[in-house]
Amino acid sequence: MALCNAHYYATRDPLGAAGDFTTAPEISQMFGELIGLWAADLWLRAGKPDVAWVELGPGRGTLSADALRAIAKAVLTPPAHLVETSPLLREAQRRAVPGATHHDGIDTLPTDRPLIVVANEFFDALPIRQIVRTEAGWRERMVDCDGDRFVPTVGAQRFDAVVPDAVSDGDVIETSPASVAILRDLAARIVAQGGALLAIDYGYEGPLAGDTLQALRRHRFADPFAAPGEQDLTAHVDFAALAEAAHAEGAVAHQVTTQGALLGALGITARAATLARAAPNRQSEIEAAWRRLCAPDAMGTLFKALAITAPGWPMPGGFG
Repeated sequence: MALCNAHYYATRDPLGAAGDFTTAPEISQMFGELIGLWAADLWLRAGKPDVAWVELGPGRGTLSADALRAIAKAVLTPPAHLVETSPLLREAQRRAVPGATHHDGIDTLPTDRPLIVVANEFFDALPIRQIVRTEAGWRERMVDCDGDRFVPTVGAQRFDAVVPDAVSDGDVIETSPASVAILRDLAARIVAQGGALLAIDYGYEGPLAGDTLQALRRHRFADPFAAPGEQDLTAHVDFAALAEAAHAEGAVAHQVTTQGALLGALGITARAATLARAAPNRQSEIEAAWRRLCAPDAMGTLFKALAITAPGWPMPGGFG
């Protein structure tokens, strides 16, 4: 999964109607603006420290561009740091966020100031492991070759001893060690330097037994074992595991909420009304974007949000 996604993102712009999927920042400017105001509000109540803006997996840079424009209205112009490995996407990000510093990973992020970190649809693309129930007990799902095709198979090592007793039904258990490792590193940074992290993604607040690995190609679901490196591979994010990782480093993990509830608390309804008044000919478009971002039968409840803060930092907006 890691190798396939590394090739996939390095060789194309996957976003928009001509790509494979569309993310919230590409649906409407409202999303990035409200995330920016979320950060600005937190910064104000934290005492206006010198902070750095960080986005993980910034896509075309749309979220950061919209957020930083909104943040500037609060007289905050933090340096922007974008964690991105794709050369193609970096070019789009340079156009959207001039002057941003790029990083291959989180280890080179600034260490001399608090960090405001945003990760929108980042953790879902990190590699997972699956433990599956077989007639011989619990085994790890692995990948094999059948001619020129990849196919799922199971390994020989027994995993029965590590399966939680609470898992009484279901045939698949997923974990993402890579996600937990990155979250722990970021949480340790935030505890040491101050700041916050906001993660928004589709997922669940565990535990959950089930197979959530999926592939998207041209806005349709596809076989995740077909066309390696040519389609987006993702899995639902276990927000409870991320919260536990933050707690392990001494950070404060706030109660998980839904994307719809968060955007509602941040004022998306009022923002949509303002945009519609300014551009009456776009009213239906703005209403459709609001619905797609917030409605329970769209992204509103499928997508969750987790906020992590340094000890002593104020409660972030939308999580009280």
